[in-house]
Amino acid sequence: MYKDIKTIIDANGCKPEQGMAFLEIVSLFAGKWRMIIMASMQFEAMRFTEIQKIIPNISPRMLSKDLKDLEMAGIVKRTVVDSTPVLIQYELTDSAKAFEPIFIQMIEWGIKHRQISIRK
Repeated sequence: MYKDIKTIIDANGCKPEQGMAFLEIVSLFAGKWRMIIMASMQFEAMRFTEIQKIIPNISPRMLSKDLKDLEMAGIVKRTVVDSTPVLIQYELTDSAKAFEPIFIQMIEWGIKHRQISIRK
């Protein structure tokens, strides 16, 4: 898939840094749950079980995998609080919080698109 996207980017004459940025975005948000996970943590740090309650159809395995991937990508910060029992919280990094205006624009576009497609 990424090879096809790279071919399209190259064919359209994008600058290398634009193409690389686009590929990074596509790979970062690829998957069914990642943007939903980000949205669930938009306002506060949350524990694993809290995120799972907000996204009831996600399996624990998939949530764990996506949280790890988002953490490695610098989107999610994992904090271990030394307490009894140990408390682990996840929150968005400053980089991810900077995505909020774009996220809102995507939602607004989705609402308009649905309204248009429903009328057809």
